[in-house]
Amino acid sequence: MFIRALSLRDFRSWEHAELELSPGRTVFLGSNGNGKTNLLEAIGYLATLGSHRVAADAPLIRMGAQRARIGATVVNTGRELRVDIELNQGAANRAQINRSPVRRPREILGILQTVLFAPEDLALVRGDPGERRRFLDELCTAQLPRLAGVRSDYDRVLRQRSALLKTAGRQARSRADLSTLDVWDGHLAEHASVLLAERLRLVHDLYPHLAQSYRSIAPESRPAAIAYRSAYLPPEFLDPAREPQSDDTAALEEIMLGELAAARSKELERGVCLVGPHRDDLDLVLGDAPAKGFASHGESWSFALALRLGAFDLLRSTGAEPVLLLDDVFAELDRRRRTALAEVAAGAEQVLITAAVPEDVPAELAAAPLRVETTGESTHRTSRIVEHAPGFA
Repeated sequence: MFIRALSLRDFRSWEHAELELSPGRTVFLGSNGNGKTNLLEAIGYLATLGSHRVAADAPLIRMGAQRARIGATVVNTGRELRVDIELNQGAANRAQINRSPVRRPREILGILQTVLFAPEDLALVRGDPGERRRFLDELCTAQLPRLAGVRSDYDRVLRQRSALLKTAGRQARSRADLSTLDVWDGHLAEHASVLLAERLRLVHDLYPHLAQSYRSIAPESRPAAIAYRSAYLPPEFLDPAREPQSDDTAALEEIMLGELAAARSKELERGVCLVGPHRDDLDLVLGDAPAKGFASHGESWSFALALRLGAFDLLRSTGAEPVLLLDDVFAELDRRRRTALAEVAAGAEQVLITAAVPEDVPAELAAAPLRVETTGESTHRTSRIVEHAPGFA
């Protein structure tokens, strides 16, 4: 899989861009703030419908514009597909496949697969559980695009059920309130069971790739492991060595219904939903200790890198060849980690790299450099690609 063409309109600092790309390695060179990362962010958005830098879409739209557009021509096993998305201020986003509108933007998921490694990935190890849940869900959705609809339905039901809990908790608990909660419990358990089954399957499948990636990066360190953490699931479900079963979804739905019933009085008292995948986490373990709080800075970087490389290997092992996006990461890594990442990147079909200077990029990856510059005032800069940059052999 590779991107043959990329187009941007009013995305971040890019007023307009039309780029022709090719398989192999492309390096975007430029000083910090010139808009290099915005290119990779746009590509990542097409693959995940989200940014690795911000939670909302509004900052992605160029200042003074009403909408932003991202488009790419993606080649996968010889077949070309054009995918476009329009981000709108105060209105729903819209998407197209081969210039034809689709009902929902999430229908474009799966056309482009990417694995992005960026300095922000240190939050996978040191950040809050939401960072790790997002990592799991984006990787699940890359493998199973329909899961985006399940996640959307789960979030919608969770909001509605939470609103009902707050209302019922403030008022006398009428029979009607409790009956309505029973209905929402059923909806929540239905969607949660599908999401949980996919997360558990992913942890099982990712585990050996993560362990191997970490060994290659830090062979002298303690072994790395992952496990799903949930306060309401039986221990046997949380063992990453457990083989997923065909009836897991049904079993998980029954478990959810039982746990929701058991937690109802506490939920009514607190006015929040206390059971569900929105409260779960991914345990990252080095030896016998959790990585968060116990890993050194270097070990934390190694674990974050191993998670991304493990994801890349997993997607590739299932038949996909994701585009590898490396955003200013080589300057953050020591020699061993740079070498491990460069070895993986050297074998990828397409790698897009950002760097401030040519020296930040390992020699074996230095190819097809493009320089990114900006013009205009600091509050309203415009990025542009200039002629092929000097500096690489």
